[in-house]
Amino acid sequence: MPPHRRLAALALVAALPLPACAGGDLTGPDDEGAVGPDETVSATVEVLQVQLEYPLDGRYDVGEDARLFLAVTNSGNDDDTLLDVTGPDFADAVLTVDGRAADIPVPADDNVYIGAEAEPSILLEDLARPLRSSQSIPVTLEFAEAGSVSLDAVVAAEGQSPAAPFDFPDPAEDPSPDS
Repeated sequence: MPPHRRLAALALVAALPLPACAGGDLTGPDDEGAVGPDETVSATVEVLQVQLEYPLDGRYDVGEDARLFLAVTNSGNDDDTLLDVTGPDFADAVLTVDGRAADIPVPADDNVYIGAEAEPSILLEDLARPLRSSQSIPVTLEFAEAGSVSLDAVVAAEGQSPAAPFDFPDPAEDPSPDS
């Protein structure tokens, strides 16, 4: 990974709230939540901090919709596109760009922050099971060039505001030098 990508990833992680835990199992009912997973999709594309928004009333009921938050880094020289999000615990996923349903572009040598500033966004529709903070559902992200990756999307930690469960740094203010 180029140095400016590592710096951007470290800045992303540093901006995220960290769960307080004294060790042990992270799935228990008293757990305060965990930061979402990072996963490599290909040699140049990674997904970072995959989470479901904390629900306003503390839980998602069957049939509700949930916003998905994540970052996608593309350290390669070729553009890519996020085409679809699927999983067994929701009926459909709506990918939105500029106010309309569309595939999400992932430009070469850039980061895309999904859900952080509203758009692009992903809405998982019609959840098939109830969820609360710290529980997760499997999602599969399908990219045009990088292929697909499956991971668990964790519901954001309790006690966080109903806005984005984390705040991505503004890519326009990236202090790292271009290489």
